[in-house]
Formats: sequence, C-alpha cells, structure tokens
Amino acid sequence: MAEKLVIIGNGMAPGRMLEELFEKAPGHFDVTIFNAEPRVNYDRIMLSPVLSGEKSYDDIVIHNDDWYAAHGVTLHKGARVTGIDRHAKTVTSANGITVAYDKLVIATGSLPFIIPVPGHQLPGVLPYRDLDDVDAMLRIAERKGRAIVIGAGLLGLEAAYGLKRQGMDVTVVHLMPTIMERQLDPAAAYLLEKALTERGIEIITKANTKQILGTEKVEGIELEDGRVISGDMVIMAVGIRPASSLAKEAGIAVNRGIVVDDGMMTSDPNVFALGECAEHRGTCYGLVAPLYEAARVLADRLTGGSAEYHGSVVNTKLKVTGINLFSAGDFAEAPDREEIVLRDASAGIYKRLVLKDNKILGAVLYGETGDGSWFFDLMKRGTDISEMRDTLIFGQSYQGGTPLDPMAAVAALPDDAEICGCNGVCKGKITTTISSKGLTSLDDVRAHTKASASCGSCTGLVEQLMVLTLGDGYNPAAVTPMCSCTELGHDDVRRLIKAKGLKTIPAVMQELEWKTSCGCAKCRPALNYYLVADWPDEYADDYQSRFINERVHANIQKDGTYSVVPRMWGGVTNAAELRAIADVVDKFEIPMVKVTGGQRIDLLGIEKEDLPAVWADLGKAGFVSGQAYAKGLRTVKTCVGSDWCRFGTQDSTGLGIRIEKFMWGSWTPAKLKLAVSGCPRNCAEATCKDIGVICVDSGFEIHFAGAAGLDIKGTDVLGLVKTEDEALEHIVALTQMYREQGRYLERIYKWAKRIGHDEIRRQIMGDADKRRAYYDRFVFSQKFAQVDPWSERVSGKDKHEFKPMATINYNQAAE
Repeated sequence: MAEKLVIIGNGMAPGRMLEELFEKAPGHFDVTIFNAEPRVNYDRIMLSPVLSGEKSYDDIVIHNDDWYAAHGVTLHKGARVTGIDRHAKTVTSANGITVAYDKLVIATGSLPFIIPVPGHQLPGVLPYRDLDDVDAMLRIAERKGRAIVIGAGLLGLEAAYGLKRQGMDVTVVHLMPTIMERQLDPAAAYLLEKALTERGIEIITKANTKQILGTEKVEGIELEDGRVISGDMVIMAVGIRPASSLAKEAGIAVNRGIVVDDGMMTSDPNVFALGECAEHRGTCYGLVAPLYEAARVLADRLTGGSAEYHGSVVNTKLKVTGINLFSAGDFAEAPDREEIVLRDASAGIYKRLVLKDNKILGAVLYGETGDGSWFFDLMKRGTDISEMRDTLIFGQSYQGGTPLDPMAAVAALPDDAEICGCNGVCKGKITTTISSKGLTSLDDVRAHTKASASCGSCTGLVEQLMVLTLGDGYNPAAVTPMCSCTELGHDDVRRLIKAKGLKTIPAVMQELEWKTSCGCAKCRPALNYYLVADWPDEYADDYQSRFINERVHANIQKDGTYSVVPRMWGGVTNAAELRAIADVVDKFEIPMVKVTGGQRIDLLGIEKEDLPAVWADLGKAGFVSGQAYAKGLRTVKTCVGSDWCRFGTQDSTGLGIRIEKFMWGSWTPAKLKLAVSGCPRNCAEATCKDIGVICVDSGFEIHFAGAAGLDIKGTDVLGLVKTEDEALEHIVALTQMYREQGRYLERIYKWAKRIGHDEIRRQIMGDADKRRAYYDRFVFSQKFAQVDPWSERVSGKDKHEFKPMATINYNQAAE
C-alpha cells in the first residue's frame, strides 16, 4: 500500500522534489499538496519577465493540472494550512480539509519583509513575492504614474525594470551607498546603476524611508532627509524571512528557519522541511539552485536513500533584458587576498576575480558573463589556478595561455559543473538525459531537464553540450540567430517585439542592437511578418521587406515571367468566371493554362508589366488574388460532399468555401493549405494538409500538421466537433496559435512538433477561453488583412514596381 506523503506548499523546490521522487519510485507515495495560492506550480524566477510583459503566466507554469492528474497527485489550491497535529499525524487547512500523513514535507517558503514605517498598510504598498503581487502591480500600472521601489537588491531592480517596461516612471530608493551591495562590488554597481539610469530608472542611494504618504491610498514617500517623492505605488523589496511559524506552532525546532539536518529532516523524524523556510547548518537559502540540490537529497531520503546535503555556494544573475551580470562568492577586500581586474570602458565590460592561496573566492562579471559558470565551478571545487594565473581573467578559452576552441572548453567541464543556475542543472544531467531519451532539440532538453527554460542565459552552453553529445545528429536551426545581423533567435526577437512595443523595422533593429544598418534578405521578411502579425492595426506592411513573389503578388518563373492564380473558393467556379479567364488568356496571349493541385487555374507566362492589366480584367469578373505566392492561406481543397456524393456525410464544399472566405488574406509564418473531405474516403486529401477536416456522421474531425512536399507525413487528429460553427472556431484558433508562435518559414507540422501536439490539443480543444481568445485575435487582424492586393495594385499602389526598366541604346549613348 502506498505511503501517504503530504506537502505543505507548492513552490519550485517541492515541485522539483516530486519530479525526482516520481522518477526514482513511481507509485511509492500517495501524494497530497496544500497550496495557499489558487493555482498550479509556476517558475517564480520568471516573475520579473511577467511583470515586464516579456512572458505570460502560461509561459512560466512548471506543472499544469494534467501533470498532477497523470501522477495521481491531489492538489488543493487556495488551501492554506492552519495546523499540524504531529500526534495524530494530520494536516488541516483553513477551508476545513484534514489529511493524514506518513511523511510530511513543509515547504512554506518565505514572507516578504515590510518596513514598519507609518503608512505601510496603505493600499498600493506591495511586496514582490508571487503572481498575486505581480497582478496587483500590473493593475496599478495600467494608469501609468510613478512607482517607488524601496530596496535596490536583485528583486527590487527587477521590479523597477518591469514597471518601467509597463510605462511607469520609476524611482528606486536604497539605504546603502551602492546598489546590490550584497552581490556586487562598487565598480560593478556603478556600471549597473549607469545602465539602469540610461533605461530611465531613477536611483537614489543612501536614502532612508521615513514614512509612506497618503490617506486612502499611496501618494508618495518621505525620506529621512526631508525629500518627498510622489508616487502611485510602493514596492517593498527589502528582504525576506522564512515562513516557519506553522512548524513552530507544531513544536518543531525552529531557529531563524525550520532546522533540518543533512537529510532535510526536522526534529520530528516524520517531518521534513524544504525550500526557503528551511535552515541548514545555520543558513537559509533564497535562491533556487541550492533549493534544488536539497530537493534531490530529500527525494532520495524519502525513497530509502542516504544522500546528504552539505550546503551550497550560490551565484546571482539579474533578469533585465540587455544587462549581463554575474556574481558569486566573497569579493570583499582583505590583506590576505589578491584580485585580478579587467576593464574595457568602451565596451562596458568589468571583470574581477578575488583570489586567496591561488584559489578563487569570488567573481564579479559585468557586460560579458560567458565564463561565469566556469569561474563558479573553479570556486566550488577550490581548484588551484596558479598555472593559469596570467590568463585566468580572460576566461576558459585562454587557460594555459593558448586560446581553446569554445567547444573544447565546454567538453573539459566536469559532469557536476553547473550549467543552469536558475534550475540547478549540471552538465552530466543534461548529457545523460539527451542520450538516454534520444533528445534532439533544445526544446526537448528544456522540457526534460529544465536547463535553459528560465532566464535563458545558459542557452549557449546547453547548445554546445547538445553538439558534443549528438554530433551531426543535432540540428541547431531552431536556436541559432535569425541571421548574421543579430545574435538573437526568432523566438527571442518576437518576444522582445511584443515586450518592448516595437512597431517598425528600424525600431526593432535599433532596440535589439542589429549589427547591420538595414538587415538582410533573411531577417527583413521575418521581421515584416512578425510586425504584421503582432500589430495588425498599427504596423504598415513593408513590401520592400518581402520576397519578390509576395512583393509583386505573382509567382516568378524560370524565364522571368510570372504566373497568376485567381482565387476559386473551395475549388468551385462557374461559366462566367471561366469565360473571363479565357478572355484574359486570349487578350494577353498567355502561353500556358494549368489546373493546379489546389483546384484552381494557373495562368503562366505573363510579363511583369502586364500584371496590373491582367488583374484588372480578372477583378471585373469578381476574382481576387489566390495568393499562390503567399506565406499565408493558399487554398481550401474540397470534395463535393453530401450535396452530390452518395457517400458524403456533411456539406464539405460549403464548409470549405466558408473557411476560405473567412480566412483569406491572413499572413502566416509559412504557406498554409487546408482541405475538407466529405467522408472518410478523403477525396480532398485532408490528411496530408496543414489543417484538414474529415466529415463524419457525428460531425467534423479536425486534423493538423500534415505534409506532402519534401517531407511526407500524415496529419494528427486535433479533435472532433459537432457543428460547422465549432469547426470554424477551432480551425481559426489553431491558425492564430500558429501565427503567434510559429517561426518565420516554419511549416505548421514543424511548429507542432516543436510545441507538442498534446499542448496544442490542450489549448485548442481543452481550454475554451484560450481558444476563443485566439479566435477573437484572428478576427480582429482580418479587419486589416482582407484587402485584395490585386485591386490595390490596379488602383496604382506601388505602380513603379511594374514599370519595365529603360532600355539604353549604347551606340547612341557613345555618340
């Protein structure tokens, strides 16, 4: 019979412990979790990107409801535990739930310290510890105004940056002479303060808060020196204290935190403590990496092991876009210590290593932090650095005085070297998981190890480990820079376009520090698509940033002529349309007329200067562009369905036409082809399309992620819906999800593999609110997309594009 394991708290540390536990001993425990917050487990490290708008809540969820269900975990949300009865071995929550335990883990985390100055209880005075705090800040930030942050430590500065990104004026007041004084020396603090000031954040040091001003809500603060700063919100970011009162009330030994031994056991052998509430060897840790180390030990102990936790050396990184900062160890000055310092004023780089007896005691890196993990590993191991003393400050690639291949430097790291500080993942964990699970993509590695899944600063190291482990089997296309103009990949560029509110190509290139003045043929079309998709009502489509086919709205052929494909809704035409096509063919002496695989007619061999006239004649007959050239909706192929076919179960032609008329004109990351088949005989070949529908007696079976080009693969089933309206909503929502998440030129089947078919089903089939939100955003964008480009050009838009270049008589010119 399974033992009863009860966990109080659902933060990152107990989440990691459960992952380890289920891997080591699946089914050994019947697990119940009490979570004071009304939600699942999420990545608190990423609260700052949520506050700044760079990520959403969904982006930072670690374990969703499906994960708990799959592992048989009972999760009580919004259930704060009020008592532990150690004699009866039960736990009781404020909402009246009592559960018995065999083993109990207390993971209650920490509480923010609120300075007890007058006015500290006013509405608008907020801590910065959880998602509720972030939501409260965002509500106030909607009105803009000024935010005052008390405390210039790690969290305070991240809060300041996030609120600045939300459009608020921000002032940070700090008691000490320099910011982040626990993590930075004065030189690095100076560079950081300068960078934050340049971002519009006001910082006042040596400032002690006397009182918070206001009557019914926050109106500002007064400092001890008499200065008054007006504001609409005050963020307290001055420290935390372990949430240990529950254990203390139960008679468990508590000092500053809940006292634990090297196996994370409290003074009660059936009760363990984990996370920020625990005190180990006199230390309470507030960073996630040591908590993850302790989580692994506890999982081992709960399954009969003997692992021990001996404490941790920690490092710090700041999650502010564009600022690279790394700090670890003890960097205070002392007579028996020496230091190595590297400064590059023009590049904004500062590096300092503190040494004692030829061992690294501390490291501070600003501006260039790539060697942080290596320095940190040398420090933890107490490595003698005397042989590389002269080149140590230049990093791992120069150890021994000779530059190394960066790949060789990563290969030289030991298996227990920490790669991902946010999630406490070592090199050996990553390489072993890649090999044992056959992982081939960065997203797979993130999903299985959590490495690079939080702030992303270790992504380069993780990629290098993938290359070392997989060799030629690793395809880095998805994580390499968009092009040589930038160091950023597609996902980061798109995330920052939204987060920073960038709405023109020049703005993107300036704010994201493009290396070239105007971009290139790879990045400009991608940026143009992302801006069109993300700001449909504000961004003006830049035709110069499109490939030739999209620029002239026709397909260029091998001889320099063009083909034109009028749109035929669902593949249906009539005599009048056919006559109009025939007249155009005769008038312009078009040499080839071809029926396409998408049930349309292709007119091939048209001269570029004739295109507007061809479109004009076709437009008079009611045709619009078939956009056969587009990274967008191409065709919706149909069979005749129930109106004509004796096997048809639904009106497949009618549904196909409805879908095409609803969705035409929409730009997508790559070409998008749909089909609707009226029965499982699948005459419209719906099961090899990007999105397909198979009509059945009970409704409409929606398929997705097929391919019939260089890659050939059948679709996967998204789900079954009963009505045409539902089919349309689901297809449109799926398309919008792809539009928002797909990388430019990434076909839907590749996107689906990267995101995960189950995740797509969860969002589109399982979450009605999310599905409707996708649908509504698509409908909004169509207000600006459904403009026929042919009729625009006929009316004169971009008419210079279609004028032939002048022909020069060189003999006359010579005269």
